[in-house]
Amino acid sequence: MMRRIGKGPPRALIHGWGLGSAVWESLLPALAERSQVHLVDLPGYGEACDAATDFTATAQALIDALPHPVTLCGWSLGAMLAMRAAGLAPERVGGLILVGATASFTRRDNWCEAQERQLVDDFAASLGRQPKQTRQRFVALLNQGDSQARTITRQLVACLQEGPTADAAALARGLDWLREVDLRDLAPAVRTRCLLVHGENDALNPLPAARRLAEMIPNARLEVFAGAGHAPFLNDPERFVRLLDEFDGLHPAA
Repeated sequence: MMRRIGKGPPRALIHGWGLGSAVWESLLPALAERSQVHLVDLPGYGEACDAATDFTATAQALIDALPHPVTLCGWSLGAMLAMRAAGLAPERVGGLILVGATASFTRRDNWCEAQERQLVDDFAASLGRQPKQTRQRFVALLNQGDSQARTITRQLVACLQEGPTADAAALARGLDWLREVDLRDLAPAVRTRCLLVHGENDALNPLPAARRLAEMIPNARLEVFAGAGHAPFLNDPERFVRLLDEFDGLHPAA
């Protein structure tokens, strides 16, 4: 399921785990002024059917459903899918914006800037017992360290309460992806121009992980939002929109 808003060069916004496309809602008026925004709901979120496919197949289906060339803007797990899509179909991706991104969510050999697998296992176990409370706990965790943590937490909890509930199987599969997906070998092969946007105080994907990812991707630069946590686009939306417009060469009308 995908909504289209605005006119102009196409941009696709891809949400992360646990929160559907409503997470972008407050940015849409500004983003749609100069571009056609494709608001993606991943399988099992919103009104999108759960396709029950693997990570790579989901990335392929995502890029196949979009016009080209398109700027892919993904947040968290959505950033990992955007990176994979850019590797699968580089000719269809005009730009890649990775928000709160990492090459691997969990720790691995020579990759310590990440979470312990036990954190994902704990969320998976809790999801089966208390799905609503688990997603709310995730929202609180992703806002740790943010200078506007209370405001953003209220905003995201409202998204959870007011929007349709994500499919349980899709949520469980997303946790599997966070546990297992490792894009470190893929990153150097991404040739698309790339902007990384990261919060200084990101508690889920620490800033050092973003710095390493920016070094891995040949044509990438990193913008750090001081005082922000895992959702820098909600901490400073005006700067975020300005960066996206500059990245795509879009400027306000004179």
